[in-house]
Amino acid sequence: MSPTAPPLEARMAELTGRHVPFVKATVVRARRPASARPGDTALVLADGRVEGFVGGACAEATVRVQALRTLRSGESLLLRISPEETADGTGEPVVEEGAVSVANPCLSGGELEIFLEPLRPVPRVVVLGESPIARALAAFGPVLGYEITVASGADGITPEELAGSQALVIASHGRGEEPVLVSAVRAGVPYIGLVASPRRGAAVLDALPLGAEDRARIHTPAGLWIGARTPGEIAVSILAEVIHAVRGRSVEVEVEVEAPPETPESPATGSVTAVDPVCGMTVSVGDGTPYSDEGGDERRWFCCAGCRAAYEKDPARYAKADAS
Repeated sequence: MSPTAPPLEARMAELTGRHVPFVKATVVRARRPASARPGDTALVLADGRVEGFVGGACAEATVRVQALRTLRSGESLLLRISPEETADGTGEPVVEEGAVSVANPCLSGGELEIFLEPLRPVPRVVVLGESPIARALAAFGPVLGYEITVASGADGITPEELAGSQALVIASHGRGEEPVLVSAVRAGVPYIGLVASPRRGAAVLDALPLGAEDRARIHTPAGLWIGARTPGEIAVSILAEVIHAVRGRSVEVEVEVEAPPETPESPATGSVTAVDPVCGMTVSVGDGTPYSDEGGDERRWFCCAGCRAAYEKDPARYAKADAS
């Protein structure tokens, strides 16, 4: 077992407990010369940080890009990294079912196969109230595999509960609604639903000390329109809306990464990427990604410090390559 395994296992437990999404990257095969060995493991967080070891800077750059894609899709992937051109000769990643092969010319000559396993938190839903609808919501939780916490109007809801939740549903029939709604909006809870009639729901929203944009984030009446009548049917309609909100959105990054406006956003990942002008690799732009402002108005990003140094020796050379 890799010597980095125990601390990474503790780190994984910590991230899971905090409902933080991440990808576990494990080297399953290495052809020499390669600095990584089978069993080496790293964790890739949603902001692009890599903790652990699965190879040098160039291999890590490739792992970061592909790991962020798996974090969005939720599907595991076998990543093959080789210094040689991919089978189709285009230099672009070759995608197969469950695997992707990437040419990384910066490698020292070896090859790596790395298993990427996205670990996304179980959706956590907080329900305020003791009504039949609240009880029905709690009953459906195990069926969906959701973690549903029910709080009475008397107990209220703590900021800590809201901060780690993907959804809040208030079904308390007028008890303790307003302060919890405001707290949920300010905590950035992705889905906020209020069980109320259209008339009462509108009145509650109008009374909240929030701007129009923030009030628009609150769904009331909560749930998709499916003609629901009974508490169980209403709970199903609400959970359908929660599923759409939770599964239909990309994974939120734990720490936002700023990038210049000229750096393109990858439509496949939703993360900011750029092409290294020296080696042609696609890199994920984040804190710690090497870059240079030499040779023109546009910032350039690199897979490693070596490519940046090569670029800064002769920026005009790579500018001509781009033009061609």
